Parts: sequence; structure tokens; C-alpha cells
Amino acid sequence: MSCGLGAIILVFMLVKHNVDNSVIETELLQNDMERLQAREQELRGEIAIVETETSQAEEAVQAASSRISKLESSISAKRREIAESKSRVETLEKTIEKTDVAEKSDIIENENVGEEEYLMGLKVEGRKIAIMLDASASMTDEALIDIIRRKNSPDAQKRNGPKWRRAQEVVKWLLARLPRGSDVTVLSFNAKTKALGGAGWQRGTDARALTRIYRDLDRVIPTGATNLQLGLNKLSSLRPSDIYLITDGLPTKGVSNFRSLNPFADCSALWGKSSTISGECRAKLFRQTLSDSSPPSGVKVNIILLPIEGDPEAAPEYWAWTAATGGLLISPAESWP
Repeated sequence: MSCGLGAIILVFMLVKHNVDNSVIETELLQNDMERLQAREQELRGEIAIVETETSQAEEAVQAASSRISKLESSISAKRREIAESKSRVETLEKTIEKTDVAEKSDIIENENVGEEEYLMGLKVEGRKIAIMLDASASMTDEALIDIIRRKNSPDAQKRNGPKWRRAQEVVKWLLARLPRGSDVTVLSFNAKTKALGGAGWQRGTDARALTRIYRDLDRVIPTGATNLQLGLNKLSSLRPSDIYLITDGLPTKGVSNFRSLNPFADCSALWGKSSTISGECRAKLFRQTLSDSSPPSGVKVNIILLPIEGDPEAAPEYWAWTAATGGLLISPAESWP
């Protein structure tokens, strides 16, 4: 009986011992399992990060590849454009080489003068070309009040009158278009006459002579009366083939004995003390001037008529004169030359 009880106790102790060991092992295994699960979670997180970075890197590579492709296309297009441009340049160079360059006709350049070769049919031509420039006081401005005001101003302001500067440019326009083989003389006239650049004829191809004319032109002071007859008398000995007259109206003075001429009985400005002259008297004076001092037959007269107030008879009188000689009367636009 006692042996059986001892055996039972022994068995119980062995079983209890094994149970205790099993619990310990189970806990150890449980801990290992938890560590492994935690590590698995960490690895999964790291894998997710790597996958995200890999995806981003792939997208960046794709974007870079797209940009590279576009750049390559752009480079190819630019290369084609360059090749086409080179081809066009080569074609133009060959065309230029085959093109005959026209010889420049201007003997002396003036950058302030327009490049038009003709103006309403006006062409500079002739073997002996006389340019007559009205240098009277009225050639400074268009309005009479401005003319009177500038008449009492210093010489520098007279030279600076807008119409006078324009008249100078007209002279330069004519000089720049002298035909080769021609001679030229430039004469300013008011109450006196002055040959610009020297007396007599100057060669139209002589740049130094034209430069001297430019110099003297800049020194002329527009003042005094308009004595067209004095200028025509000065030209008579030179026998020009063509005359280019730059003026703004009919003459106001002459050299004839007007007191003894019946048509001028009422024109005291020509022989008395009056300081003004009527339009009717100016027309009479012009006709008398042509009667006494008109250029000989065959001389072509061209007139460039600049604007002024109060001389309506100028255009028809000058037109009749130019038409009789085969020349032209022009009243140019304000923008010319």
C-alpha cells in the first residue's frame, strides 16, 4: 500500500516537473515569436520604403528620358534650320555675286536729304545748270508775322528759320543729283547777288567744289528784298542751259527805271518810300523783269515754289514762265526734301 502511494507521488512529481518546463519553453517560444513578428513588421516597412523610393526613381528616370527625347528632337530641328539657313545664305551669296551693282550717282552725300530721284517729274539735267536761291527776308518763315519778327532778330536766328533751312536742303538735293558731265553754278540773290562756292562754273563731279558751295550756303543770311532781275542779269553772261529757281513768291525789287514806266504809276514801293508792295505791283514787276532780263530762248526754267502768306499771283505767273520754257513749276509737300 505504501509502495503504491509512493509510486503515485513520484509520478505526480515527474508530471509536475515536466509541466513547469513546458510552460517555460512555451513562454520562450512566445517571446521569440513576438520578436520575429516585430522584425517582420520592420522589414515590411523597410521594403515599403525601398519600393516607394524605387517607384520615385523610376518616375524620375522616365521624366528625364522624356526631356532627353524632347531635347534631341529640338536639336534635330535646330540642325535642320541651320542647314536650311546655310543653304539660303549660299544661294543669296551666289545671287549677289551675279548681280551688277549700279554706280552711285550722288557726287556728295547729304544724309538729311531724301533719296527720291524725281519729284513730280522734276529731274536735274542739263549741261550748264544754274541754281538760283532766293535769299530775301521772306525765305525764313511762312507766316508774315513770323517773317517780320525774325527780320528784326540776330543773324543766327534768321539762318535758323524753318523755311530757310528747307530751302538749303532743296539746294543740296539738287546738287546731290547733278548729272555727270554737267557744270553747275549756285547764286543767292536778294538786294545783292552772291556766287556760292566761287564765281563761274564748277564741275558737277568735283566733290571739293560742291563742298565749298555747301560752306558758302551755310553762311548766307536771308534778308532784304527779292530782286530776281539782279540775279537773272548776273546769270546772263554765264549762258546756262537750265535754271532751277528756289523762291517763295514774286519779286519785290528790280533794277529798271520804274518811275518812268507807266504801268508802275501806282507802285511807289518800286521808286518811292513805301515799305510794302501790293500783289498787283509784284505781278507787274515780275512781267517787267522777264521783259528786261529773261534768259534767252532755249533755256529751260524750273521753279520750286515754297509757301508764303499773301502772294496768290505767284503760282500762275511762275507757271506761265516755266511752261513757256518747257520747264516745271512745283510746290512740294511739307515733308520734302
